[in-house]
Amino acid sequence: MACTTILVGKKATYNGSTMISRNDDNPTGSFAVKKFKVVEPNEQPREYHSVISHCTIALPDDPMRYTAVPNVNPEAKGIWAAAGINSANVAMTATETLTTNQRVLAADPLVVYQEATDTTPEQIGGIGEEDIVVLVLPYIHSAREGVKRLGMLLEQYGTYENNGIAFADHDEVWYLETVGGHHWIARKLPDDCYTVIANQFSLDEFDLDDATGEQKEFMASADIVEFINQNHLNLSKGQFNARLAFGSHSDSDHIYNTPRVWYGQRYFNRQDPTWTNDGLLTGPESDVLPWCRQPDHLITVEDVKYVQSSTYQGTPYSVYSKSAQANIYRAIGVNRTSFLGVAELRNDVPREVSCIQWIAFASNVYNALVPIYTNCTKVPEYIGNTTLQVNTNNFYWANRLIGSIADPHHDTTIVSVERYQEALESACRQVINEGEKSFQSNCDAIEFCNAQNQKIVDLVQKHTDRLLNEVLFTSSCLMQNSYSRSDN
Repeated sequence: MACTTILVGKKATYNGSTMISRNDDNPTGSFAVKKFKVVEPNEQPREYHSVISHCTIALPDDPMRYTAVPNVNPEAKGIWAAAGINSANVAMTATETLTTNQRVLAADPLVVYQEATDTTPEQIGGIGEEDIVVLVLPYIHSAREGVKRLGMLLEQYGTYENNGIAFADHDEVWYLETVGGHHWIARKLPDDCYTVIANQFSLDEFDLDDATGEQKEFMASADIVEFINQNHLNLSKGQFNARLAFGSHSDSDHIYNTPRVWYGQRYFNRQDPTWTNDGLLTGPESDVLPWCRQPDHLITVEDVKYVQSSTYQGTPYSVYSKSAQANIYRAIGVNRTSFLGVAELRNDVPREVSCIQWIAFASNVYNALVPIYTNCTKVPEYIGNTTLQVNTNNFYWANRLIGSIADPHHDTTIVSVERYQEALESACRQVINEGEKSFQSNCDAIEFCNAQNQKIVDLVQKHTDRLLNEVLFTSSCLMQNSYSRSDN
């Protein structure tokens, strides 16, 4: 899946929370229909069967409750749970599809499913984006545990694709990238930093001694040093650079991947005087943008949403500009986003109500982030009842319709959209603030979260219906077959 990931450490956020975010983007010409779901322990399988790779994996008997954003039709391509937070307050998002190079794939080929033929038996594939959240999130009690469990599964079953996976708890954010079919590396994001990742192997400076020793800030598959040495993968002259060793270096990266990282870093480090539009080191086609940076200012959820909605606004590359350079780079906020998730694990409120999964469906240019408490057992119908057929009574389809109606008349409709985004997100935050003022630790936290979620989603439906009416009216008036003379 062509996605964009943003991770933020607790000393780089406005409220001391950890945040992990990802746009879940569909392939061109495809639109996965999504919903928000709470998975109870009795719903979690004890034996998992992958639709794509046909692998079967036995699961532990003690899963936790967790949230997910699965496909509405799992029979087609599997569950694709995508992102969630479990009852131990651990968040996960999977996956950021990555690129690698031929030397890595030759040394450790991907484990790809192959159908049986007249002469060869069926070859079972490894695990992938379809499977990873379901296999990991219900069983981990920290971000570090998440890395270790996923690493174990990758070593045992392999993977059929190159992926990056993020984990967060209240203290740490970790990011894991697969290396070939069975190998992997992971790094803890420094608490005072953020990172923007865009469909490209991204980890750069990597401490192999720590990864194979104390594992304070780095982890990797046990034989990673031997694997690197045997296959002559280390291209660094000094400190080991994982991106040089395992990443791709193609021309398509400069069009599809690195410009998104450039825009994100340009936004979070606006005071950096070195940004240019065409520089080899600091321009959108740079190969050496660092994996993580300290931001100029503390980062908010709204900042993350702004970058995840980016169409290169404020640059000559803006999708909606009339510049000759418009639309030459792949934007972050594209038409085929299925959902945006931002997991915010707060440290300034009681733990029972501290985890919020912000969600938005469809193109981020025209939608709004909605906060959902994850310590819940009920899902409001408007975000959980998504149907396979178009239906304006659910949030997913309402957002799909708003985006497709508004986009052809962007300059005219964006005013209504921006007013909607500000009004709805402000109203949702007001529900959070007022509710948490009255929350006591001896209250039933789950019932509190259920009630808060319903209040929030009722507001969401009201505001979203109003926006749909507005953009439909505006776009209807601007249809090409309009005529100014009237019969009334």
